[in-house]
Amino acid sequence: MQIHKALVVAFGCVLSLAASAQWQWLDNSGNKVFSDRAPPPDIPSKNILRQPGGSPKAKPVAAAEAPASAASAPKISGTDKALEEKKKQAEDAEAAKRKAETDKIAAIKAENCQRAKQSKANYDSGMRIARVNEKGEREILDDAARAAETKRLQDVMASDCQ
Repeated sequence: MQIHKALVVAFGCVLSLAASAQWQWLDNSGNKVFSDRAPPPDIPSKNILRQPGGSPKAKPVAAAEAPASAASAPKISGTDKALEEKKKQAEDAEAAKRKAETDKIAAIKAENCQRAKQSKANYDSGMRIARVNEKGEREILDDAARAAETKRLQDVMASDCQ
């Protein structure tokens, strides 16, 4: 049992050493700040009241961060290969989308052309053609209506059959 008590006391002492690794400084409004991290760069060294390892001195953490960040900063080469690759992929996708849209429009025009040719062949055959009017009644087309429909079909063929 004595060993357990001694271990608990020793562990408590070790924890208190870790707690002493604290920074203490006065912020811009004059308040005391306690932290386990170094103060921000805008705090002057005269306002640092305590730091880990002893008396207040110049911030070694900030000095150590500057070369490390400079060393880890990527070199600027003028072109970013990843950005260029993404740009090329976006352009390829846009071109594929435009081509698909063009192909879709061409297929619709081809279908319209085929239907117009079939309808014009029916109108040119001389057979009687009936149509349902707005009232739902069936009516036979006279020569004027037949000529108007033939003209409309020729216009559709002129625009879609190219």
